[in-house]
Amino acid sequence: MLFNSLAFAIFLPLVFALYWAAGRNRLRLQNTLLLVASYVFYGWWDWRFLSLIVISSIVDYWAGIRLYNAEKSSHRRLLLTFSLAVNLGFLGVFKYYDFFVTSMVNLLTSAGLQPNVHTLGIILPVGISFYTFQTLSYSLDIYRKKLEPTHDPIAFFAFVSFFPQLVAGPIERASHLLPQFETKRNFDVCKAEDGLRQILWGLVKKVVVADNAARSVDLIFGDPGSYSPPMLLAGVFLFALQIYGDFSGYSDIAIGTSRLFGFSLMQNFAFPYFSRDIAEFWRRWHISLSSWFRDYVFIPLGGSRGGKWLSIRNIVITFTVSGLWHGANWTFVIWGLLNGLAYVPLMLLDKNKDSQGTVAENRIFPSVNEIIKMGGTFSFTLLAWVFFRATDVSHALFIIERLFTTSWMGPLNSGLVPLHVAYGLILLMCEWPQRTKQHALQITHLPRPVRWLLYSTLLVVLFVFGFWGETTFIYFQF
Repeated sequence: MLFNSLAFAIFLPLVFALYWAAGRNRLRLQNTLLLVASYVFYGWWDWRFLSLIVISSIVDYWAGIRLYNAEKSSHRRLLLTFSLAVNLGFLGVFKYYDFFVTSMVNLLTSAGLQPNVHTLGIILPVGISFYTFQTLSYSLDIYRKKLEPTHDPIAFFAFVSFFPQLVAGPIERASHLLPQFETKRNFDVCKAEDGLRQILWGLVKKVVVADNAARSVDLIFGDPGSYSPPMLLAGVFLFALQIYGDFSGYSDIAIGTSRLFGFSLMQNFAFPYFSRDIAEFWRRWHISLSSWFRDYVFIPLGGSRGGKWLSIRNIVITFTVSGLWHGANWTFVIWGLLNGLAYVPLMLLDKNKDSQGTVAENRIFPSVNEIIKMGGTFSFTLLAWVFFRATDVSHALFIIERLFTTSWMGPLNSGLVPLHVAYGLILLMCEWPQRTKQHALQITHLPRPVRWLLYSTLLVVLFVFGFWGETTFIYFQF
């Protein structure tokens, strides 16, 4: 079920009404309603893959209790290995098996061999990477003795499958979200109103900016040889806007929807395109995933404890694995590697923690130095996005080659590109003054008439300029 669909527009108010009608003092009933609603939400796409979520939930609920009670370290390692094997096994079979088999076949074929290996051709379950990482963090934190297991199966199953963030995050930690399922929740008008504002802004980013930009992006990336370098650059810029509007828009809707039910999810995007270096960018882009890889990959590898060169090795490995998490394609591996390599100069110069605060803090405009840094970071991000969007490595290299070796005096073939670029620029201009907030519509400091005028304007923009094709979200494929 898509957030930008008629089905969800009916589903959400219905679940909201039933949830609060259950009564504030009937926590187990509320959790049961959320669990059923979450399974309906996910099963709307393909009910058969609900079995994967159920099995993962059963395994990790059982393993979590056994892990906490186990005294022998060998027994604890065995239980953790079982949890990892089940969850990563599902991920490996459904997401990576065909990729690695195809890569091996291509390698052997290039060596003159003719292997007879078959792929599975399995459909990738929506959101499998997200809920797998969420439930894995539960088992890992119990193993590290940082978390006590829950003995409430309904609360745990609802935590794993919580529908607002089930298929594209934020990837919540059990230490943050699970206690909210075990605590009585009261309806908070202010929290609900803020949730509605964030949902509205998320829909604008998705339906107006991302989905319109996608129309130009698909044309340009679909036939890059027919477009001049300025148009290719516009296409790459529009993809940067598309993926930001699409993914951060999903996060906004997910976080806002959660607030309607009395939950608080972590911020997943903090205006990343205003970053001054790549380290700051990854502290602001897909924050839940970046922090997950920091805590469960980078730090276990040794983090920054083994000296500068080992730290560099660890950061490059972490980013490369992160790239593979995004998709079973060498383009994602290269994208992750590029980001890791971009991190290296900052670590060599001990500048990876320089840009901690907000850009142009307490000022309306950034300084010249900040503009240069933001421009450099955004330019690198655009280059890396080429690999993220391209269908394969040769496709990405062809686009980059045309950008840097072809005359920029070719025809523009503009079409709707200028209009879509304008949508994105307006989006960034609206977010700039709100860069210290959780989202762009946190405007309670403005007079009520001004606020309602803005809400009304956004609703008109949403329905007049929005591309209402019930288009899927980009990160559903991951």
